[in-house]
Amino acid sequence: MQYVKLGTTGLDVSPIAIGAMTFGEPTRGHPAWSLGEEESRKLIKHALDVGINFFDTANIYSQGSSEEILGRALKDYANRDDVVIATKLRNPMRSGPNGKGLSRKAIMTEVEHSLSRLGTDYIDLYQIHRNDHTTPLEETLEALHDLVKAGKVRYLGASSMPTWEFAKALHLQRERGWARFVSMQDHYNLLAREEEREMIPLCLDEGVGTIVWSPLARGRLARAWGEAKSTSRSSNDGFADMLYTPFTEASDKAIIEAVGKIAGDRGRKRAQIALAWLRSKPVVTAPLVGASSIEQIDDAVASLDIALTQEEVQQLEAPYTPRYDFQGISDDAEIQAIMAKLPQFTTAR
Repeated sequence: MQYVKLGTTGLDVSPIAIGAMTFGEPTRGHPAWSLGEEESRKLIKHALDVGINFFDTANIYSQGSSEEILGRALKDYANRDDVVIATKLRNPMRSGPNGKGLSRKAIMTEVEHSLSRLGTDYIDLYQIHRNDHTTPLEETLEALHDLVKAGKVRYLGASSMPTWEFAKALHLQRERGWARFVSMQDHYNLLAREEEREMIPLCLDEGVGTIVWSPLARGRLARAWGEAKSTSRSSNDGFADMLYTPFTEASDKAIIEAVGKIAGDRGRKRAQIALAWLRSKPVVTAPLVGASSIEQIDDAVASLDIALTQEEVQQLEAPYTPRYDFQGISDDAEIQAIMAKLPQFTTAR
């Protein structure tokens, strides 16, 4: 495994990150497709065995169960100083006041809960899970800075939001001398390239590394066009139907067919080609692989050996048609309201 730096930091991470949303006891409020502890531990151990040291979770995943499972497995299978643990906060963890958001109170409370569940003294990368528009940005940023200075957190990261909001946050952090966001966890793949308009250029200019969620477009890039969904998650993923809306079907089909052709010509799997395309982008530090099988982890690692030619990259990118950008919108009801107002979204796929 050839490790890479996270953005312009000195932190070494594997160019593949394991997304731990897949891990979590279904009884803890997560979908039925999440994996229990025994199955999750096998995947975590295999990831470590092949050299992956970067693991991303969130407090909301299975209401803390994901953090618990990941923490126990890493304690048993890894040297804590060798692995990079990333987690996130913002979403509601309990009912009542101050049970969600990015206020100073919520941040100081949730970091302690995450540390306890993960069984560690510090979090390597602490990320805001979207923005919180009910809290002054300065309050959030100063509280996060204080966590870094207290030694509870090593680095700070953000996730999907409008570019102007991220630019404002970076400006405030520089102006006030606060610890800065070193990473952006965004939605980016061959079927969703809207981040190329503003967010990616900003990250390149500011030296911010990106950690890509949904790198295979919720499995769409890993199977042929029209092929039946093969996993429990892909068959029960309503959010994906909102992300990949039907009005771009013609271009999506052409892109997926291009992935299949290059995969066939190279004797590789579709997923490997789609991940190799992400690797060709210098802003991408690591895609988040939400693996539910050892084979999916191995496919991700195998993609690291593929260097696409410029002609292949052009074949993959040429059919792209812009789609509606849901970046920064984390509320399903808000997304549904937007879709209802746009005639091209009236038919769900």
